[in-house]
Amino acid sequence: MPIFEKIKRILKSNINDLLDRVEDPEKILDQLLEDMRHELKEAKIQVAAAIRDGNKLDTQYKENLESAEKWEKRAIVFIQNSDDVRAKEALRRKRSFSDLAESYRGQLEAQKESISVLKDGLSTLEAKVEEAAHKRTLLIARKKQAEAEKAIHQTVAKISASNTLSAFDRIEDRILDSEAEAEALRDMQQLSLENDPVFKLDPNDEIEDELAKLKEKLGQ
Repeated sequence: MPIFEKIKRILKSNINDLLDRVEDPEKILDQLLEDMRHELKEAKIQVAAAIRDGNKLDTQYKENLESAEKWEKRAIVFIQNSDDVRAKEALRRKRSFSDLAESYRGQLEAQKESISVLKDGLSTLEAKVEEAAHKRTLLIARKKQAEAEKAIHQTVAKISASNTLSAFDRIEDRILDSEAEAEALRDMQQLSLENDPVFKLDPNDEIEDELAKLKEKLGQ
């Protein structure tokens, strides 16, 4: 099974399991992101292993190719020395190494294609993990905002459903009554002072005083 298909199945299985077991969206998102990062790490290990295998194939291809060239040169030397028996043996060895080199070359080409596919898949997976991390942050922010709005609306609903506001209204009515009573008492006291003989001035008293002063002045 290709590594990225395996990762896809593992993540899908983890998602279904989490949704069945966990109710907190934040915990689910954190666990999913952790799983994705773990699988990304495993994918990087797989890609690195594939690259190492490709390097080994390349080395074996070059070594066999060099061996084939060496045996061809030996065959030339044997021919020059009129030693056809050894020349044939050298050519057989040369063909053996050439066949191995060709086999490694075919495997190397296939491995290069596989590595290219793995690298593309790894880049896609890295982008998905980064996207998931950003989306997690946004989703958690939206979750907290929704919870805050929900709490506010619930509080408002509780206040509206209770007698809290009506209690304020009743207290305000009592205060208004007290203010009206105080104002009435103040008006009554003012009216009482105006009618008090001590504070009431009689204009005739002033005339009597003025008449007495005039008679005194006239010697009467």
